[in-house]
Amino acid sequence: MANTLSLYRTVKRLGIPDERIILMLADDMACNARNKYPAQVFNNENHRLNLYGYNVEVDYRGYEVTVENFLRVLTGRHENTVPRSKRLLSDEGSHILLYMTGHGGDEFLKFQDSEELQSHDLSDAMKQMNEKRRFKELLIMVDTYQAATLFNQLESPGILAIGSSLKGENSYSHHLDSDVGVSVVDRFTYYTLAFFERLNMYANASLTSLFNSYNPNLLMSTAYYRTDLYERNLEEVLVTNVFGSVMETIHTESAYKAFSNKDVTNEITAPQKKVSADMEKHLEPPVTT
Repeated sequence: MANTLSLYRTVKRLGIPDERIILMLADDMACNARNKYPAQVFNNENHRLNLYGYNVEVDYRGYEVTVENFLRVLTGRHENTVPRSKRLLSDEGSHILLYMTGHGGDEFLKFQDSEELQSHDLSDAMKQMNEKRRFKELLIMVDTYQAATLFNQLESPGILAIGSSLKGENSYSHHLDSDVGVSVVDRFTYYTLAFFERLNMYANASLTSLFNSYNPNLLMSTAYYRTDLYERNLEEVLVTNVFGSVMETIHTESAYKAFSNKDVTNEITAPQKKVSADMEKHLEPPVTT
């Protein structure tokens, strides 16, 4: 949970608003009776940053986090009663970040310890998204055991994938919080956050610099990148292209037509005169006694 909330906080800090984020949390640990710090979630043992603050908007929580709902969000195949806030309202110009974390294995990721998202499920969803023009470019980031195997079936163009470990490798946690009694963040996500904490939304860091920042000795696993479906040179793609949002200004060679003061005055006063005339028609004569 801290993994997801940490990345959620990062992309918001880099300019992506909540209305463009679909947040799915399978377990509400913030309100769990075993949590020593009620309504709080931390990704560090120093407890300096509460990730579960007042500005967290969870779109799917608890029993709503299922493989079916996850695939419906990706493909846009919702029931009519599902509100817009729970839909991925993307189009052919969208750059999408898909981050997943949890328990997994060879070509699967577990949901709620009761069902699994298989690699072919993910591939089929990507094909549907591509056919329905729901993205221009899509980065899949997975932090789980044998994460790279989840990308084996991908075939759709425009997809870039990065996983925390190769087949046969585990993805390890970073450190234990003795107060809570659990590990609070995984290594791959921890070092991803460390990279982004040095940046702001106007940074010029490329995806190559992000990928090169992963040290196998620190991760205790081998980060894997799949780039064969992605057309652009990673050196030229900024991380903020996916992990952030900056208003882009488009410069045109032609200028807008200028108005003279006389034209502006006429445009403003003419409607006012008409309104005044209409009001005079409907005014009743004053009542005298």
